[in-house]
Amino acid sequence: METPNLPAIRALRPAWNKGRIVGQKRPLKPKHVLAIRVRLELAENHRDLALFNMAIDSKLRGCDLVKLKVVDVMASGQMKERASVLQSKTQKPVRFEISEGTRTSVEKWMEDRLMVGSEYLWPGRFHERLHISTRQYARIVRDWVTSIGLEASAYGTHSMRRTKVTQIYKKTGNLRAVQLLLGHTKMDSTVRYLGVELEDALAIAEAIEI
Repeated sequence: METPNLPAIRALRPAWNKGRIVGQKRPLKPKHVLAIRVRLELAENHRDLALFNMAIDSKLRGCDLVKLKVVDVMASGQMKERASVLQSKTQKPVRFEISEGTRTSVEKWMEDRLMVGSEYLWPGRFHERLHISTRQYARIVRDWVTSIGLEASAYGTHSMRRTKVTQIYKKTGNLRAVQLLLGHTKMDSTVRYLGVELEDALAIAEAIEI
């Protein structure tokens, strides 16, 4: 008697994204930014405070933020009010502002002994690493958001990149300005990045009563 060929039985594994929030990471709200800043200031964590402020102001991708050099943001011993860096992804320059609060926090960080002779703004703690890695930066961001009670899986390094431009768009509706600040080559990329179409559609729908 022939036995039928039955499909192999495989143990069911839970989906890799079970219980996780996937897709775009949420931007921080102003109240979140303030809460994290206060915690870092109280802890006198000068490196993280400078990194947090620079991440929001620069709107850079994590891979570009961790590679920032001292000369990118300082000239003749003084902090620049505006800076320009070459993006790794597009190989095109992008300019960004450095607010007074960020300048102050970076200047304070520059006084730290770890910065003596360092070429990079966020030096690695080991000699073989010139600067912190993107993975380290991701862990730092996770620590920031969890310290104020936010869900770690909902936020990431792109949350930092999106935080300021989201507020700019909400207040001005100027997509072109956001595109330039993010260094996007195409407007479509900016629209998708902000989730503009969905947010605008929901806002319109909420305003209509039938």
